[in-house]
Amino acid sequence: MEIANLTMAERIAAAASELGKRRTGLLPTSVSVVQSDGTLVITLHGALSTAEKELSKTATGAMQVQQFHRELFASNAAALRDEIRRITGVEVRDATAEVDPATGAVVAVFATGTIVQIFLLKTSISDTTWNARQTN
Repeated sequence: MEIANLTMAERIAAAASELGKRRTGLLPTSVSVVQSDGTLVITLHGALSTAEKELSKTATGAMQVQQFHRELFASNAAALRDEIRRITGVEVRDATAEVDPATGAVVAVFATGTIVQIFLLKTSISDTTWNARQTN
């Protein structure tokens, strides 16, 4: 994918997709990125393997898959945080796999194969900056 002429959201989606593939070996079917008031949400669609989706059909299995992805996220979040900071110019204040009472950040894994990652940024990014096309 050519980086020139992409919005911040498109560049973050590409980075999240590539990092997800490196982390699990699976390329998500699609990635959605939204940002508002300093909260950045990355949704990876189709990010679970067939075995993980099957395991997630039971409550116990779903908990195992969620815990596995929490651990993956915890061990690999620094790379995505760095990419977000590089792309946006804004430091990530928090990103966690558990609900943090102080910040409310969370990562959720759904049986449909969707993974949602929420990052709290140190400052907000204006709509103009967020939607501007990269020109380099």
